[in-house]
Amino acid sequence: MAEEKPRRSGLINVVFLGLVSFFTDLSTEMVYPLIPLYLMATLGATPALVGVIEGIAESAASLLKVFSGYISDRFQKKKGLAFTGYAAGVVYKLILLLASSWWGILGARVIDRIGKGIRTAPRDVLVAESVKGQSMGRAFGLHKALDMIGAALGILITFFILRQLSGTDTFNYKALFALSMIPGVLGLVMFVFIRQTKTPAPATREPFWANAKRLDRSLKTYLLVTFLFTLGNSSNAFLLIRAKSTGFSDTNVILLYFLFNLVASLLALPLGHLSDRIGRKNLLVPGYLTFSVVYLGFAFADQALWMVIAFGLYGVYTALIAGVERAYVAEIAPPDLKGTMLGLQSTVAGIALLPASLIAGLLWEAFGPRVPFLFGATMSLAAAAILLATMPSRNGNQVPEQ
Repeated sequence: MAEEKPRRSGLINVVFLGLVSFFTDLSTEMVYPLIPLYLMATLGATPALVGVIEGIAESAASLLKVFSGYISDRFQKKKGLAFTGYAAGVVYKLILLLASSWWGILGARVIDRIGKGIRTAPRDVLVAESVKGQSMGRAFGLHKALDMIGAALGILITFFILRQLSGTDTFNYKALFALSMIPGVLGLVMFVFIRQTKTPAPATREPFWANAKRLDRSLKTYLLVTFLFTLGNSSNAFLLIRAKSTGFSDTNVILLYFLFNLVASLLALPLGHLSDRIGRKNLLVPGYLTFSVVYLGFAFADQALWMVIAFGLYGVYTALIAGVERAYVAEIAPPDLKGTMLGLQSTVAGIALLPASLIAGLLWEAFGPRVPFLFGATMSLAAAAILLATMPSRNGNQVPEQ
């Protein structure tokens, strides 16, 4: 009975962390699909300029994640760092309201992505430290489920807005930007109920790269796998463009994106819990194989039904991978480097995303829409093969409590 109280308290902590992400993603997805339309319809930007803005913003996020993780390990201010990162999302919407040029939108997007770079690692450490090792998959699965439910609802709101917008010449974008701030602020309120595990800060201030020799070989391998896989995992924008090329309207493409988020949100918790029972490897390998099937589907789908199936399977892949990989990294990282390693894994993926989208775009232009998806499927098969050959069948219940 004595053990039940801390366990329940930890689960409540994960729920509130998940609610932060729920409200934040609801707020973000209400405006994110509309930003390109706003830039081009109102501010006269070109598609190339939209790409430049997104590329700069995403770069800022990916490079900050490892440093944010290191700072959270060094100074043990995880809750404060996470709050700062999420607060940047509200500032982002405020700047959208005030911006009168594409430079203003660029500044807003950079602030939003910097916020994501700051908050990701300390938030993941808060999730990991809220539960025992044997429940980590369920905890990350629960957090991911709430995160993606919020994203799905935000996308659904955008779908209805775009449907109303269809056939009209004017639309009050700034009214929506103002409305989207409400769930963003609600997300910040959730921090009142979040507790941080008190852990003494390390006595020394070694840079994180000085501890590379202490890393588990499996972790080093997984970082390599993350980079190789992400080279073939281009921006979701290519999935939406591909869907549109098969005959879907703009509004129905948004609905496909909603389907992907809905499937992922429904499966993230049960699959995360399953990884606690059967081991991370037994879900990560099928996850990468599922991604290969998904990209093969995007390569060859020429009918609406197959495109719907592909987006649904993409949600299955996300549920198999997203929470489970964070649980795996948190398990095998040195206890005093959890934030650093979670941040480093996100940074490695972020760095690989930059050439990934460039490669996909060049392959699309040179050889047509099928080739970039075939390339992505191949890279995912390689990632699955490396994991199958090198990753121990480590079960969450076999990990010593830290």
